[in-house]
Amino acid sequence: AKAPCIIFIDELDALGKARGVGPMTHEEREQTLNQLLVEMDGFDPLSRVVILAATNRPEILDPALLRAGRFDRQVLVDRPDRRGRLAILQLHAKKVSLAPDVDLDKIAAMTPGMVGADLANVVNEAALLAVRKGHDQVTQADFEEAVERVIAGLEKRNRVLSQHERERVAHHEVGHALVALSLPGTDPVQKISIVPRGIAALGYTLQLPTEDRFLLTKSELENRIAVLLGGRTAEELVFGEVSTGAHDDLLKATSIAKRMVKEYGMSEELGTVVLEPPQQPLFLQQPEAAHGPGDYSEETARAIDREVRAVIDRQRQRVTELLKSVYPALLQGAKQLLEREVMSGEELHGILEQHRMDPAKV
Repeated sequence: AKAPCIIFIDELDALGKARGVGPMTHEEREQTLNQLLVEMDGFDPLSRVVILAATNRPEILDPALLRAGRFDRQVLVDRPDRRGRLAILQLHAKKVSLAPDVDLDKIAAMTPGMVGADLANVVNEAALLAVRKGHDQVTQADFEEAVERVIAGLEKRNRVLSQHERERVAHHEVGHALVALSLPGTDPVQKISIVPRGIAALGYTLQLPTEDRFLLTKSELENRIAVLLGGRTAEELVFGEVSTGAHDDLLKATSIAKRMVKEYGMSEELGTVVLEPPQQPLFLQQPEAAHGPGDYSEETARAIDREVRAVIDRQRQRVTELLKSVYPALLQGAKQLLEREVMSGEELHGILEQHRMDPAKV
C-alpha cells in the first residue's frame, strides 16, 4: 500500500546474527530473523519496494541474508581518505565562521583514520575553543588544538605530579621524540607535552602523519617499535631504572612485534608463514577453540616467543645506542620541556641539529 518506498534497517547485525553457531542460542531472535527472510522472499520484483540495511559487523550476519534476491549487493563504506575528510570538514565548517588563516586541507592531512563523527567533533571542539577565547571566528590554531583534544583527550592540569615525576615524564617524552626525529620514515613530531591528558596519560608526544598509509615495510614497523621504546630507554639512561609509565608503550610494541612474526611473515626463523588465523567474533568460535593458542605446536609457540623477544631486544639495543649518541640533546630537551611544559617538534629538532653540529654547546 505504501509502494513505492524504501525500507531501511539500521544495525542489521542486532537482528540478523548467524543462526546455530556458538554455545548459546536465542530462539526469539532467530524466529524474528526467519520471519524477515520470509517477508523478503515474498516481495514482488515489480512492487517497487527497496530494502536497505547498514551494519559495521558484516562478518557476523547470517549467510541467508546475503543470498541472491535478498541483500545481494554490498557497498563498503570505508574510512574516508584525505579528499573525503576534506569534504566532510568543509560540510561541517559551513556552520561556523572561519578565520582567513584556516586551511582545512591541512586539518584533513592531520586526521588520518578519523571518520565523519570524529571530524564533526573536531569542528565542534574548534568552535568551542574559539568561543572560550572570545573570538568571533575559528582560527587554524583552534582547529589544531581541537585535533589534539580529539586524539589525546582533555588537559588535566588538576592532576599534580611531583617534581621527580615531572622530570621522569619529561625525559620519557623527549626520548620518544628524539628517536622519531632521528629515524627515517617515522611520522613527524608535532608537539611534546608533560601536561596530563585523558584518563591516564601523564604526558605525550604527538606525531601526525602527512599522508594516508596503506602499506608498511618491515623497517618502518621496526622504527615504530623503536619510537615506542624511546621513552623507557631514556628513563633507564637518565635515572638508572624504569617506571610503570612505559606500560602502554610496551603493550603496543609487543603487539607490533607479534604481528610481524605471526601475521606478516617477517621472521627469519619461522619463515614466510601466517601463524595467526583470522579473528572471528567470540560467539562464532567453537567453545574448545575460543581459548586456544593457535593452530601450531608448542615448539612453534616457543619459537614465536623467542622471535618476538628478539625483535623487541634488537630495537631496544638500537634505541639505547641512538639515545647515548644524542644524550646532551636529551638532557637539554627535557630541561626546556620542564620549563615550558609544551614544546614543538621543530624546537626539539633545532636542539638535535645544534648537538650534531657542535655537541659542546648543547
